[in-house]
Amino acid sequence: MQVISERKTAESEIIVKLDFGPRYADPKAGLKTTMPFLNHMLEHVIWRGEFNLEVSVELSDFHLFHVICEDIGMTLGRAVNEYVKLKREEGLAGYGFALATIDEALARSVISFESRAYLNFSHPGVAIPAQTENTNSEDLQTFFEGFVQGASCTLHLDVLKGENGHHIWEAAFRSFGEALFRAFSLRKWRREITAGVAGPIEEHTYFKD
Repeated sequence: MQVISERKTAESEIIVKLDFGPRYADPKAGLKTTMPFLNHMLEHVIWRGEFNLEVSVELSDFHLFHVICEDIGMTLGRAVNEYVKLKREEGLAGYGFALATIDEALARSVISFESRAYLNFSHPGVAIPAQTENTNSEDLQTFFEGFVQGASCTLHLDVLKGENGHHIWEAAFRSFGEALFRAFSLRKWRREITAGVAGPIEEHTYFKD
């Protein structure tokens, strides 16, 4: 199964393809964000999340890393949200928790798809470098901010330990991928059951003269 999401603005055109079929021979070949370190981080997500991902980016005259990260996050989030809604009838969990590590770094992700867009990113006692591999840390955080908006999900992402910037972000993205893997799990008991007891959200807005 594939889910394709496109987002086009005056600044960028993003196309994201989620593929839940057999693993690609070269999973990272389709990661073309124009940002090598972000490509590397997304590679961790699909490796731990156990799905295929392709991302393509076309930019206007302004090559803004903030825009790239935010728009990719939003577009991926929209694709994930559509998959979650589609698979709910088959018993998709819709929530997940994970700890992930590499060397000295440790991160935790908790995610729940309940039509509530909220990100809490914390790193208590951990000094995250302002830049890693020519990528601003605030832009990497912006990716997650965009994701929760697109996915309408709650995400708590906590960096618990770490000294090396590269390892810190690898642990963070690994934990995010593993949390998605658990959120995507299917259980017959959960057919038509949402992640929260409020159930599916229906909202209607009317205009009346």
